[in-house]
Amino acid sequence: MAAKRKRGAPAAGKAKRARSAPGEAMPEGGPPERSVPPQECSIPPPVSQGKWKNKERVLIFSSRGINFRTRHLMQDLRTLMPHSKADTKMDRKDQLFVINEVCEMKNCNKCIFFEAKKKQDLYMWFSNTPQGPSAKFLVQNVHTLAELKMTGNCLRGSRPLLSFDPMFDREPHYALLKELFIQIFCTPRYHPKSQPFVDHVFTFTITDERIWFRNYQIIEEDASLVEIGPRFVLNLIKIFQGSFGGPTLYENPHYQSPNMHRRLIRLSVAAKFREKQQVKEVQKIKKKATKVLVKEDPTEVVFETPAEEKPVEIQLVKPESKPIVKDKKKLRKIQRKKQKKLFRTEG
Repeated sequence: MAAKRKRGAPAAGKAKRARSAPGEAMPEGGPPERSVPPQECSIPPPVSQGKWKNKERVLIFSSRGINFRTRHLMQDLRTLMPHSKADTKMDRKDQLFVINEVCEMKNCNKCIFFEAKKKQDLYMWFSNTPQGPSAKFLVQNVHTLAELKMTGNCLRGSRPLLSFDPMFDREPHYALLKELFIQIFCTPRYHPKSQPFVDHVFTFTITDERIWFRNYQIIEEDASLVEIGPRFVLNLIKIFQGSFGGPTLYENPHYQSPNMHRRLIRLSVAAKFREKQQVKEVQKIKKKATKVLVKEDPTEVVFETPAEEKPVEIQLVKPESKPIVKDKKKLRKIQRKKQKKLFRTEG
């Protein structure tokens, strides 16, 4: 068995030799040792040479009362934007300016807020907190990633290209929205959660006084585009100077509220029903009205030919009742017997 070493006593094996620093003198009486050159450690450079300077963070959350399609759309935007943050649903009784405090606590300077009303209307707010400006949109024609089942696909966390319609540079309110969309949807460079690739495009197109959002994948072979999703349409309502309030900078004259749209549909259906009822009443009045007697025309009888009068024959003898026979063979036998009797009487 190996003997235990006492505390403080030297080890039984070889003692470790202390390395002398380069340039120091050798100890007297010691064996001559070769001087070992210092080893240089090379540390590999980081993958990204730059720093994460653009600290844009977007808070994406909603109010209570949203449906499943809105919840899936909100989750799709969070996956497409690596610089986004989530939060719990906000109570509908709270005022909208409370969102500025929530963004400050979450350390976010941009916000996308989904506001649901009447469990059927969806409004989306884009805001630059806390100074502003902010824009309110009505969201229409929502289709989520899981619902579309497109063939396109992109790397999670990759940086997108933003493509804008030329109409954004012609109108001042569209130019303001373009700058707001660039700051919200563009992934900051060297973001920790982002990937250093560009493989999809966010397109913003203006058609029919609305902004159409689409997401396409860039295929490397032929640089063609394949849609990924999600897709939705933004109908601009107002642009405010502050964040979630303040003076109104622009109001869309072409906007029609969902309540007004549903009211017009009901009025059109009621007008059609009233029109049908009026047509029925007119028909009833025409039937009840007295017919106007037209004088006889003497020329009507010119081409009439009188029909031949046939003499009226009065039958005094009751006709013989025909026997009801289902079998045709029996009926033929009965008819033959009657004919034989007639021949005998005649003979």
